[in-house]
Amino acid sequence: MIVVVAPGQGSQKPGFLQPWVADPAHRDRLAQYSEAAGVDLIEHGTVSDADTIRDTAIAQPLIVAASLLCAAALLDGRRDRVGAVAGHSVGEFAAAAIAGVLSDRDALRLVGERGRAMADAAALVPTGMSAVIGGDPDALAARLTELGLDAANVNGGGQTVVAGELNNLAALAAEPVPGTRVIPLQVAGAFHTSYMSTAVERLRSAASTVVPGEPSIPLYTNRDGSRVDVGADFVDLLIGQVSSPVRWDLCMQSFADAGVTGIIELLPAGALVGLAKRGLKGVPTIAVTSPDDLAAAIDMLENS
Repeated sequence: MIVVVAPGQGSQKPGFLQPWVADPAHRDRLAQYSEAAGVDLIEHGTVSDADTIRDTAIAQPLIVAASLLCAAALLDGRRDRVGAVAGHSVGEFAAAAIAGVLSDRDALRLVGERGRAMADAAALVPTGMSAVIGGDPDALAARLTELGLDAANVNGGGQTVVAGELNNLAALAAEPVPGTRVIPLQVAGAFHTSYMSTAVERLRSAASTVVPGEPSIPLYTNRDGSRVDVGADFVDLLIGQVSSPVRWDLCMQSFADAGVTGIIELLPAGALVGLAKRGLKGVPTIAVTSPDDLAAAIDMLENS
């Protein structure tokens, strides 16, 4: 079973769409996505600098658009070869569109509002996120409670992303749990925590006019790693996950239980195959970062 996965915020890099827009068909698709999201995705994916595309309101639609662009090229005539699909954090919007729960246009419209709402929420209090690698989970949990921090992403493979106010994240970095490494992340707020509660309500309002379809490909949720078979339920989970933790560790466990034989990570890829190499040892992975990577990904699908 080949699982196609869509990455979350922080995976974008300056100029990463440059090799894709050389193809007029890709450029035209991105122009359509730009209109739906209310963001110039061609400009931000080709010439904008790192600070610009770190802005949540830009980063989120940019990442989802890139994943959908990549999926359109990868899955053309091959959707029946995909065993399952999932996304990490904002990547769930791309996964929902790939599975047929949302149209591409609705996914980009909603993620554009999500990004703006989360940027506004992040501006209320100076917050951020840091990756914690290694260490004893119980000791880390105790330290987070002591500092008033939350485990926002439990990613598996010994990685937990913690979130909260910047001064508390600095205290964790200054006095980390023994055996851990603390790495500040290039994001603009404490995502997947109660700091994002105002964004949840704005996204719920924006989603009220959406008529979701039913998943045509097995679709897994970040909430608890379970498979979701009702489109409306998945949209509810998409809304709630703005302020609830991402359990990618449980998603990977579900992939393993279902018999995963390969992972393909969509553009802008890298983070999720890295987690798979630690959490799904021995499972082949392909990260699609440029059009040149499509051939290997297509070969994995067609020979699965």
